[in-house]
Amino acid sequence: MSDSFDYVIVGAGSAGCVLANRLSADPGTRVLLLEAGGRDRSPNIKIPAAFPNQFHTKLDWDFATEPEPHVDGRSLYVPRGKSLGGSSSMNAMLYVRGCPLDYESWVRAGATGWGWEDVLPYFMRSEHNARGASEYHGVGGELHVSEQRSPRKLDRRILAASEAAGIPRIADYNGPEQDGVSMFQVLQKGGRRWSSADAFLTPARGRPNLEIRTNVLVERLALEGTRVTGVHYRGRRGGSRLVRAGAEVILAAGAIGSPQLLQLSGIGDPADLQAVGVKPIHDLPGVGANLQDHPFQTVNFAVSESGTLYGADKPKPLAEWILRRSGPLTSTVAEVNAFVRSRPGLAAADLQLHMGAAYFDDHGSVEYPGDAIVIGPVLVAPKSRGKVWLRSADPADKPRILTNSLSEPEDLDALVAGVELARRIAAESPLAEVVTHEITPGPDAVDRDAIEADIRRRLMLIYHPVGTCAMGDGEQAVLDAELRVRGLDGVRVADASVMPTITRGNTHAPCVMIGEKASDLILGRTALRRERSAVA
Repeated sequence: MSDSFDYVIVGAGSAGCVLANRLSADPGTRVLLLEAGGRDRSPNIKIPAAFPNQFHTKLDWDFATEPEPHVDGRSLYVPRGKSLGGSSSMNAMLYVRGCPLDYESWVRAGATGWGWEDVLPYFMRSEHNARGASEYHGVGGELHVSEQRSPRKLDRRILAASEAAGIPRIADYNGPEQDGVSMFQVLQKGGRRWSSADAFLTPARGRPNLEIRTNVLVERLALEGTRVTGVHYRGRRGGSRLVRAGAEVILAAGAIGSPQLLQLSGIGDPADLQAVGVKPIHDLPGVGANLQDHPFQTVNFAVSESGTLYGADKPKPLAEWILRRSGPLTSTVAEVNAFVRSRPGLAAADLQLHMGAAYFDDHGSVEYPGDAIVIGPVLVAPKSRGKVWLRSADPADKPRILTNSLSEPEDLDALVAGVELARRIAAESPLAEVVTHEITPGPDAVDRDAIEADIRRRLMLIYHPVGTCAMGDGEQAVLDAELRVRGLDGVRVADASVMPTITRGNTHAPCVMIGEKASDLILGRTALRRERSAVA
């Protein structure tokens, strides 16, 4: 295997697979993709409803936060995909872009060229939407965006009850308006997961100028002065190896992995680095700061109607999926989506409701012996900010993570409002006719104090860490608007960590967009321009 390439990409996740495809499209360019995990062949990856089975396995980085001071000192679970496809091989496959206001806030933070009109063409370029081409959607791209293949019949009750509770029906939450209730569109093809590896890596595998190395742990960047010239990595047989990048190294290791690698390389807050014995090389205090995630709570109700995901792990549903790629195992668990505002006067939705015909608590590790539905309020515009920093100088050690979830009173207020809304939905017809009782929080959590206590006791993160290598022009900015690490040459970051603020909704689609735009920035191509008149 060669030890010199034009581009070295670290991380085969949502954005890394896009970059590997786009950069290797030129046969004269040599590209190396490094991935810490292995192949993506597990049935728990391919079968949509089996994604929680990956948690706490070799397919999972299995991170956890430090004790969180505002959620009863609990450590919160942070799963991250560890295989080709990264977290796009582990997520719930929900296609959500965020709202235009999210990207305008990036521009205000100094990320020029990342406004809604700038990024929309990149969403559309990679998209193959089952609804066809339109002003806001594309066809012909690698990323299959589908309607749900076998949605639960109970979804119709959930939709109608949501409308009865005052949430309007919306045709497309990925257009210019986000508020409303609808069915999720999903990243599936023919009833199976369609990850970034499926979409972008598989078609490029045969290219002789693209090399993919799995089961390798990148230890640090190689620097000569202020230029990054490659990376040091450890293979499965041990021993450190240097691979050089003639043009650039691109970190696409995610919001936990990318800041960790910069810090291991001496790039970050000098005090934090010195505390674990890493020699500071480049003072960049924003590395690892600005951590954001979407905290959420679940409200579960027992129902008298069958056809939920209860029993979906039995032989008959498995046989149906194997033979026809249909049935309950095609479910994403959350099948109905709503964006709402917790109070009047907000500029955009601050809550997203994940709703479906299943019981869901403690990341799926707790089971309920019967049919149930879940309504999960997710805080999509959190004010709280956290941090990622080194536990030690050993690359194999998991970094320290603190989200500071619920440190801002507004965040707790919004989630309380979300729980109250979930209960109103369950009390509306035609859902009320099949709800027998509330399982969690339960009938004892009636007043504000009891609801707050339950939120602190059961709060989860919904697997969307971002922001730890933020682009912008402020003192804490790590990257410029072209994703280059400030003060260094030959290195960029392209993953969820680059977001100055978290998007309202699930973050996989924005990461694919980041990969698309990053490839144009790297190759010096003129940014895509949206031509309304040319869209069918």
